Amino acid sequence: MLGVAVLGSLNMDLVVETPQPAGPGETREGTRFYATPGGKGANQAVAAARILGQRAPVTMVGRVGRDPYGDELIASLQAAGVGTKYVRRDPTRNSGVAVIFIDAQGENYVNAVYGANGCCDEQQVADAREALKDAAVLLVQQEIPLDVTLKAMTGARKSGVTVILNPAPMRSSLPDGFLAACDFLTPNAHEAAELSGFPVDSVDAARRAALQIRRTGPATVIVTLGHLGAWVEGKNISELVPAPSVPVVATVGAGDAFNGGLAAGLAMGLDLLEALHLGVAAGALCVTRAGAQEAMPTFAETEHLLGQE
Repeated sequence: MLGVAVLGSLNMDLVVETPQPAGPGETREGTRFYATPGGKGANQAVAAARILGQRAPVTMVGRVGRDPYGDELIASLQAAGVGTKYVRRDPTRNSGVAVIFIDAQGENYVNAVYGANGCCDEQQVADAREALKDAAVLLVQQEIPLDVTLKAMTGARKSGVTVILNPAPMRSSLPDGFLAACDFLTPNAHEAAELSGFPVDSVDAARRAALQIRRTGPATVIVTLGHLGAWVEGKNISELVPAPSVPVVATVGAGDAFNGGLAAGLAMGLDLLEALHLGVAAGALCVTRAGAQEAMPTFAETEHLLGQE
């Protein structure tokens, strides 16, 4: 069985839990601080690896710095079973970091400094090409240079590899043909609102946004809606995949868990709806735990949750 290749970011997350994030000119006291490996690309790679287990390989493509954070980021991937042959060490930039505030409701606020991630170039395009030899799915985001991501997506499509684009974080401008270069586009409600031009605050709004976004080129648009689940809009599908009801500890990494679960499901040969249920369950389990990569569930855990529905 072929697996998943992930091209994207690796960041060290510096997390502050606080009843309320400080506003302009304010100082507020937090309740807990910790550092944990993250980055959308690395998180999604770990999520896919936890689901796939020994069934198929997951390979990460990206850059870290020659610093202790880089060591920790690579070690975390390896501990989860992610291949790190194509995680390069940049000689000039530090590893990326993200400062994350988590409020009393579990909502997160993120400010990132991407560091070595921003130096991804033709080397990562070539590395992705090699990683795709063992992959059925390429999973990408928007935390590294977009021209690199576009070239990798285009090459993957030409090779018959399924491409999932998680359009996060949103960018002010995208290269021509960027959204059309993927098979599945997976914005959350905020990203779908920016891409469609109107608020996405309900299931019906998600449906309308997905229809509008599809006109920009992606064959299938999947709008993730947190506790409501995910709306999928494609050529022969238009429906809500509901999320299991779970207690929320923190929403950090939930979207990454969804995307990793979706990619793993497609690599396993599940049909789209089955893969979506797997992704939604992975996202639901992730929010019941603190942290990012350490919060990613296994296949057995997602099966158990789905079996309770």
